[in-house]
Amino acid sequence: MPRVVLIYGLLGVIPFAAPALCGALWPACKPLMLLILTLYAALILSFLGGARWGLTVAASRPDPLTVSLAMLPTLVALALLVLLTPTQACLGLAAALLLHWLWDIASSGLPAWYPRLRTILTAGAVAGLLAGAAILP
Repeated sequence: MPRVVLIYGLLGVIPFAAPALCGALWPACKPLMLLILTLYAALILSFLGGARWGLTVAASRPDPLTVSLAMLPTLVALALLVLLTPTQACLGLAAALLLHWLWDIASSGLPAWYPRLRTILTAGAVAGLLAGAAILP
């Protein structure tokens, strides 16, 4: 696994963990921390869809199904933010990240190290979202 990818990936987990910690330490910040957590998770879910879209369209003959499926994470993230309470959105975003992880680890054509990276990062993201859903409401 490229070191730079791992470092930036791990740094990207910090915004999943920090809101619950800040909310536990400073209860007055809980509503803001819950908002930050859900918005960040939605951005990351959209980013993952964009990464998959980019990989797919780089092929000489992009698979139409994969191109279409790669658009779903952004739409799902938006729907979760708009239609659910922030706590429900945390849980929905955790589920969506897990579904995307399943797609990633089952896919061919990705670098051999990618499933391991996605497992580590998804575990951190989901743990942060579950902690946020438990601590921040």
